[in-house]
Amino acid sequence: MTKKLYYTSTKTSQWDTEIRQIIVENGFYYITLEETAFYPEGGGQPADTGKIEGITVLDVIKDNDGKILHKMERRPDSEIVHCELDWPRRFDHMQQHSGQHLLSAVCRELFDSNTVSFHLGKEYLTIDIMAGFQWSEVHTAAAEKLVNQYIIENREILIYYVTNEQLQTLPVVKMPKVSENIRIVEIDGIEYNPCGGTHVGRTGEIGLIKIFKAEKQKELTRLYFKCGFRALNDYSESLGILSALSTKFNTGRTEILNRVEKLENDYKQLLSANENLKLENANFLADSLLAENGGGFISHIFEDSSMKELLYLAGTIVKKEKVTVLLASRKEQKVILSHSGDSPFHCGQYFKAELGSYNGKGGGNERTAQAGFASQNDLIAFYQYSVEKLGQNPRA
Repeated sequence: MTKKLYYTSTKTSQWDTEIRQIIVENGFYYITLEETAFYPEGGGQPADTGKIEGITVLDVIKDNDGKILHKMERRPDSEIVHCELDWPRRFDHMQQHSGQHLLSAVCRELFDSNTVSFHLGKEYLTIDIMAGFQWSEVHTAAAEKLVNQYIIENREILIYYVTNEQLQTLPVVKMPKVSENIRIVEIDGIEYNPCGGTHVGRTGEIGLIKIFKAEKQKELTRLYFKCGFRALNDYSESLGILSALSTKFNTGRTEILNRVEKLENDYKQLLSANENLKLENANFLADSLLAENGGGFISHIFEDSSMKELLYLAGTIVKKEKVTVLLASRKEQKVILSHSGDSPFHCGQYFKAELGSYNGKGGGNERTAQAGFASQNDLIAFYQYSVEKLGQNPRA
């Protein structure tokens, strides 16, 4: 059986050992070692990575027989190998996992809320707790204050094995799934927790814990948080963004929200003014085109207008008079066909019947249809064809 350095010597990051077995499967090499500090995925904690003889360890797996398999793309050339753990990744997992234990313990202590699941992702951690109440910022503040107080107190984290009989004397958080070789993670004076993961030696090594979001998950509350260097990096990134905004707005950090609110209000006023101008412009264009109304059919091709503007214009025209309108945009290579609804002419059916001959795609209902074309030549050809056909009988 492989000696598990990740349990007996949690801070080992480099070691030399002997290869015991190599299994080749699906083009990968699965290697077992005499001793390993590579932790296999389990209990919510991801597997370690690193190198064996300079070759990347892609994954670490514990098989059904309890073997620790190191997945690699090729096998080392020698039987005695030098192993290097990705220590920053391992220590991050230790900080996060220990931090999760501590935060879960605080949620039980303060709110009698048990943790029912735990996820350690690349960016953040989550715990799902049975809160039984609506979680608020008040609860977040209380949990953060106490959990970081326990970090400051630098409580010892003890790890040891107990028998099933000894287990019955401990106030464990939950009963383990195994009945022998039961591994206990004890945070001094706080909790006893059966766990197979890797942990720091004292709560002070967790560094800090920051809860940054809480959300309702049916009957559960999910807390999103970061510990240690993750929390520090997140703070540094957020501070960088805040400082950049402070410089951009030439104001103190505490005034940024006021400046943003002012910008929002100014933007809303500009939008309102722009809508009024668009309405006036659409009315002007509509009246101009209606003045050229020839037998209930209006057509015009615009160079730079957007489809949104043409939709607005077409809607304005058909509200003013009972006409059929065909408008086109060279810029966007699109057309719109519309009428006020009092005509039996079906715009969507017309497009469906005619677009294929002009490499056009689109559709619509009986009152309005839109289409786009692969080229301006196709657009112009369809536009001219429709002007000729619909201009003769726009209400057919």
